[in-house]
Amino acid sequence: MNNIVAIVGRPNVGKSTLFNRLIQRREAIVDSVSGVTRDRNYGKSEWNGKEFSVIDTGGYVRGSDDVFEGEIRKQVELAIDEADVIIFVVDVEEGITPMDDAVAKMLRKITKPVLLAVNKVDNAMREKDAVEFYNLGLGEYFTFASISGSGTGDLLDALIDAFPDKPEPAKEEVVLPRFAVVGRPNAGKSSFINALIGKDRFMVTDIAGTTRDAIDTKFDRFGFEFNLVDTAGIRRKAKVKEDLEFYSVMRSVRAIEHADICILVIDATRGFEGQDQSIFWLAEKNRKGVVILVNKWDLVEKDTMSTRDYEEKIRKELMPFTDVPILFVSALTKQRLLKALEATVQVYENRQQRIATSKFNEFMLKVIEAYPPPATKGKYVKIKYCMQLPTLTPQFVFFANMPQYVKEPYKRYLENKIRENWDFSGVPIDIYIREK
Repeated sequence: MNNIVAIVGRPNVGKSTLFNRLIQRREAIVDSVSGVTRDRNYGKSEWNGKEFSVIDTGGYVRGSDDVFEGEIRKQVELAIDEADVIIFVVDVEEGITPMDDAVAKMLRKITKPVLLAVNKVDNAMREKDAVEFYNLGLGEYFTFASISGSGTGDLLDALIDAFPDKPEPAKEEVVLPRFAVVGRPNAGKSSFINALIGKDRFMVTDIAGTTRDAIDTKFDRFGFEFNLVDTAGIRRKAKVKEDLEFYSVMRSVRAIEHADICILVIDATRGFEGQDQSIFWLAEKNRKGVVILVNKWDLVEKDTMSTRDYEEKIRKELMPFTDVPILFVSALTKQRLLKALEATVQVYENRQQRIATSKFNEFMLKVIEAYPPPATKGKYVKIKYCMQLPTLTPQFVFFANMPQYVKEPYKRYLENKIRENWDFSGVPIDIYIREK
């Protein structure tokens, strides 16, 4: 499981610019994924062969100047709670402010690695000015300029060195699939889990989870056997009333990265909100299988069109990744819970699916022949061979004479044809075009 890095600091010190620079390093390596801008406060990055998740707390600050300090405190406390390493960004132009002092005071009390990063240092004079940040009592600092990128290499080297050594998980004789129940607070996750396992916890054993505050519950009922990653029991500390969206997304990062399939529980009475979308795109970006459960369906006033209309609205928000099972359930009345379980197991099997190269070529080459890639600058792209890659998630490669001329719409066309012929419902698919 990846390490998590949180970028903290007061507003307007360059946290988001640093965040964007880290994410660009990753996006330059992999193909851009539709929908990444929807959750701009979370991303994946890589340095020296080590991959990690980055959370930018800056985008979550709302309100006028008089509430900034309170919001910063909430976010730093939650970042301290969840992250493995914290990057504390300050601004050399403004020097140490009272808000910087307040954040530093909190960070001095923790045992986790804290990297003090002094931004906007782009000349020798500012290098000298940065010395005052020793007064924050956080030890060595790193100078950089987030706009130009100078100095970020040294910061990232130190970041990689600061990651804790994570022991390899003990290998079980049978590796069970992990299903994570995620969603915004009060959507009914706890009720859903309790309804599944029963009050008597029949044939359930608790196994301490490798992520703090999460528990892997071994589930063995109705002919299904898997580990249920329960994040529902995590409640906010009484003294830390975090912004709900920040809370949900931060907690979901851990749960999603630790799972094979994500069961996204949404509240039917509230609809598919921005917070639900953020969690959905977290799962999609991590290439996890997804099942959406519209809970509390028994509380919604319905007519003959309700289910279809509701489902269409959700799928519109999910564009372009619309091939996702959506079930209407009620944890309270236990309505359709078994169907929800069956759908989740099916998505897991879809994710494990492997297509023989001969069968894949036989079908896809006919599809390509019927509708070849559009010609660009008078040049015709020819695809003569394709296959599924031996990866954990479904990835397909198509070998072409001029791969640079195959654009995103045609990749989408290939993906749609794959989905039409094979069941990959609920599973993100990656399409690569390579030179033959």
